[in-house]
Amino acid sequence: MNNAPRKSSLQQQIDENLKRVYEETLKEEVPDRFVQLLEQLKAKEREK
Repeated sequence: MNNAPRKSSLQQQIDENLKRVYEETLKEEVPDRFVQLLEQLKAKEREK
C-alpha cells in the first residue's frame, strides 16, 4: 500500500518541465571559452 500523497497535475507538469530543461542543458556543448580556460588550468598544473 502506497501512503505517499499523489502529486497534483500542476506539480507533475512542473516536475516534467524541470526534468526536460535539465536534460536539454546536459546535452549542450561546453562553450569554447570554458574549454580554453580548462586547458590553461591543466597546463599550469602540469608545470608544478
